[in-house]
Amino acid sequence: MNEKQIRQSYEIARERYAALGVDTDKAIEILEKTPISLHCWQTDDVIGFESAAGLSGGIQTTGNYPGRARNIDEVRADVLFAKSLIAGNHRLNLHEIYGDFGGKFVDRDQVDVRYFESWIQWARENGLKLDFNSTSFGHPKSGDLSLANPDPAIRSFWIEHTKRCRRIADAMGKAQGDPCIMNIWVHDGSKDLTVERLRYRELLAASLDEILAENLPHMKSCVEAKLFGIGLESYTVGSMDFFEGYCASRKVIYTLDTGHYEPTENVSDKVASLLLFVPELMLHVSRPVRWDSDHVTIMNDQTLDLFKEIVRAGALHRAHIGLDYFDASINRIGAYVIGTRATQKCLLSALLEPLAKLREYEDTGRGFQRLALLEEAKSLPFGAVFDWFNYKNGVPVGEAFIPEIEKYEKNVTSKR
Repeated sequence: MNEKQIRQSYEIARERYAALGVDTDKAIEILEKTPISLHCWQTDDVIGFESAAGLSGGIQTTGNYPGRARNIDEVRADVLFAKSLIAGNHRLNLHEIYGDFGGKFVDRDQVDVRYFESWIQWARENGLKLDFNSTSFGHPKSGDLSLANPDPAIRSFWIEHTKRCRRIADAMGKAQGDPCIMNIWVHDGSKDLTVERLRYRELLAASLDEILAENLPHMKSCVEAKLFGIGLESYTVGSMDFFEGYCASRKVIYTLDTGHYEPTENVSDKVASLLLFVPELMLHVSRPVRWDSDHVTIMNDQTLDLFKEIVRAGALHRAHIGLDYFDASINRIGAYVIGTRATQKCLLSALLEPLAKLREYEDTGRGFQRLALLEEAKSLPFGAVFDWFNYKNGVPVGEAFIPEIEKYEKNVTSKR
């Protein structure tokens, strides 16, 4: 489409939405200001720069599409290229294993901010803010248990690692003038039956209490639950009910990873309950085809419902949005762009919902009218608004990003 067509389509859509009391310009403005944290591990299949060992600890990447980023320069180049095709406000989410280690091995209980200073500088130069994650998997001391390990030496190792990661996040937040969100996820669990469910959870709670005791004003910590891990199918220490109780009692941010629930479970239903008891939510947006398969996020009902609940609750200011999938079966840059734009589509759709009218119908007991409007809203000209959002921000409209990624593959990633 040319500029005239894009503009005309948007004007028609704006009038249509305005008739239902929806301000499309305001929705676009909110979308532009809402940051999405891109996950660095989509570039290289969660390998990082510590070693070439790859994943372990209940997770895995599938596929061997050519062009994986092999070093820090290639990761950064891929992130910047993906960013150039995505409108709006962006952050970058780093795992600890992506430190700038200069080719030397730095064990995880020895890591500190010096190994991320180049990331801080690079992010500043490229208009990105950083988020962070501790990394408990893919290490000789990972095993089946880390922060819940009954062996004091191993448990102390991972406590020290996580404390150091929080300090790194604090330094990032201070440097960028905005809190760095640091996520804590551990794979701890058991492949087969255990008789020590309570003991391991006591240890995990105690470890987290020790880790979170340090006051670090420039970062925010969040903790992530999981249903089970590959090879750890019978028991997960950091389950949903464990972390719901932990976050509610300690007032810690709860991470909702949409891949960590049963595929038939509607994660959006948890939003309103969690918001009553936890200070904020961290959203890790993924797509579970068969549980935690980490497929590329698309604009499906589950993701739409998630963002509708956030907006309906007036809680966008209490929700941090990040991506968390790693698909090695297709072009990795394409996966970045598809997933981020799909997330933005879902948020925009939520912002364009005629909520005031829907609430009026509900509050006055007009159930037929409420359901009718919910259905009719599905066919409103949402796509024209999203096209205008992309156009006014100078990125490809519609499928026009496809040849851009094909060109990058031909000139860059295919030569790796």
